[in-house]
Amino acid sequence: MKASSGPARKSGKAKPKAKSAPSASKPRKSAAKPKPEAGAKAKPAAKAKPAAKAKPAAKAKPAAAGTGSNEQATGETASRLIDQRILDVGGWRGETLARMRALILEADPEMIEEVKWMGTPVWSHDGIVCTGETYTKVVKLTFARGATLPDPSRLFNSSLEGNTRRAIDIHESEKVDARAFKALVKAAVVQNGLRSKKR
Repeated sequence: MKASSGPARKSGKAKPKAKSAPSASKPRKSAAKPKPEAGAKAKPAAKAKPAAKAKPAAKAKPAAAGTGSNEQATGETASRLIDQRILDVGGWRGETLARMRALILEADPEMIEEVKWMGTPVWSHDGIVCTGETYTKVVKLTFARGATLPDPSRLFNSSLEGNTRRAIDIHESEKVDARAFKALVKAAVVQNGLRSKKR
């Protein structure tokens, strides 16, 4: 009789080992872009501003007579400029200049009105008879050749030191003898006429 073999060994199955996580590296994600804050609106891209159009050069306005203008005029144009000059000056000086101008034109209806030397009114007949200038305290009538004119009423009270010109300074509230002034104007016209004939 065969000896019985020992108890049969159970064939134990080895426990499966825990599988290790695959070592293959997962693809990396690119860095996440910062999210805009809640409620913040994305700013639209700034639009390029169109180039500014060049403005046409402004046309220079002619200056009024007596205000620094180098413009010279004669005849009707000068008369209009003198009208404007009287309006611009205004007050007692404008009134005085207008009154003396009227006396000049009464003394010689053929007198020519001109504007010269930075808008100065000029009255001429065969040459300059006189000019009319306005200053802060006086209205000045300057006779181009007043030194040679008879002046029995002694109207000339300025520019007395020269050998050629003489002037009448008229202050506020002063009145000039109209008859004596027109006599000066007529004498200046006669003298200019004599000088022009000699040329």
